[in-house]
Amino acid sequence: MISSLKGQNVLITGASSGFGWYSALNFAKYDSNLILFARRMERLEKLKEEIRILYPTISVRIYKVDVSNKQSIEEAFKQVNTDIKRIDILVNNAGLSQGSDPLRTISEESIDIMINTNVKGLVWVTQLVLPGMLQRNSGHIINVGSIAGLNTAPVLSVYGATKHAVHALSESLRIETVSSNIKVSEICPGLAETEFGGVCFNGDEEKEDQIYGNMELLTGQDVADMILFIASRHPRCVISQAVILPVSQANTFVVHRQK
Repeated sequence: MISSLKGQNVLITGASSGFGWYSALNFAKYDSNLILFARRMERLEKLKEEIRILYPTISVRIYKVDVSNKQSIEEAFKQVNTDIKRIDILVNNAGLSQGSDPLRTISEESIDIMINTNVKGLVWVTQLVLPGMLQRNSGHIINVGSIAGLNTAPVLSVYGATKHAVHALSESLRIETVSSNIKVSEICPGLAETEFGGVCFNGDEEKEDQIYGNMELLTGQDVADMILFIASRHPRCVISQAVILPVSQANTFVVHRQK
């Protein structure tokens, strides 16, 4: 059903790197039009140019948006609603983690950043997209969660809590929209080789290596390919949840590392 993506308008948050970047390229390959949100406009400009070269017929609209800021989202949607008629697929991809502090010492600032980005931002964007989907009785919302939203581990208390929230929000929204033709999906990736680790540990390579070192990680492309698969199923079928892990990762905490 890849052909069903042709002409679909796809909004991707956190599109300036990682899963969002590769998802944009994937959807463009199959003739979807793109609405891309991220904080780093220069990265979005680079992505837009890459798509223009590879897929010159695709419409790509980019917006500087900080999803942790409700006003930033609302301002972007004023322009989005002027530029396009509808959003067919929403990929709520924007998310981050802050450090590796245990619960007793994690800072209020880090707590706020994770909750505002991973939970509130997802809710705010969804609230602005969902009414149009309900009016048309069609659409697909794909939430990027995490394996940490299914089982947690030490020093992942608040991050894990935000991803448990993504899981709960996905489940609840699926129930709320069950009488419609709207699909709600959740993808839960494990450890992946993206900029996520660098952001999490603020560029501390030693700390990052303790989590991501000595194993073969997922790539951003791996996860983007799964998102594309979820989005391209027959209208009668919804993949409610997909868990994708490196072969050497069993769950959030159990990882086999090469010596």
